[in-house]
Amino acid sequence: MNFNLTKIVEGKSTKKFIILILVTSLMGCASSKKIDYFQKKEGVEINENFTNYEPTIQFGDIININVSSAEPEAALPYNLYESQGNGVARPLPYLVNASGEINFPSLGEIKVAGLTIQQVTAELNKKLRPYLNNPIINIRFVNFKISVLGEVRSPGTYTITNERITIIEAIALAGDLTIYGERKSVTLIREQNGKRTLTTIDLTDRALFNSPNYFLAQNDVIYVESNKTRVNSSSVGPNSYIIVSIVSVLISIAAIIIR
Repeated sequence: MNFNLTKIVEGKSTKKFIILILVTSLMGCASSKKIDYFQKKEGVEINENFTNYEPTIQFGDIININVSSAEPEAALPYNLYESQGNGVARPLPYLVNASGEINFPSLGEIKVAGLTIQQVTAELNKKLRPYLNNPIINIRFVNFKISVLGEVRSPGTYTITNERITIIEAIALAGDLTIYGERKSVTLIREQNGKRTLTTIDLTDRALFNSPNYFLAQNDVIYVESNKTRVNSSSVGPNSYIIVSIVSVLISIAAIIIR
């Protein structure tokens, strides 16, 4: 049986078929549902009102407390300083001990664990009013930091100066997820009140905005798992360059045939 291969190959239908086969074999089908963040879902309503979120002080936290008043000299005994010599004094931070307390000058042990900065400020203000005229208390975290690990562009630990950060902002600090990051399975590791919790977060679900984990706490760790593409690519051996060469040859042959 004789046939003209050139005429068959030159047919438009055959050209399209060859191109389709090559493209399908070399490229996987991807869905935006696996990649896009905050997708709409039926029955899920997003709370549009921002909450005045404040992190609570935990055991092991380090905080700065500065006390001032209309009479600066009267406030000096209520501040913690370390002498640096030459009359220079450096303010010292407070470490929250295992009992959740700090040892405050003149007032002794004060329970702070489980309270927000606003609550501790109000408590100190009440305790200092008998001794100071219009006391002003300023409290800040020293160790408010979060860590982002796994499939992100810039993994690491980040210090947060404003003491308020969302999981979205944390991922942005780390340069966003790589193409190999599993967006439906991000793990939030949190240590609070002596307990460690691991929570799975789906970044593709818009309901994240209603989650109690939307705002992060100090020392939170975010871990982004690798998706199947990364896992499968890790199993490719040292001969992977041979596969690439074969694919290149096939593409070159196809280009010649379909001319």
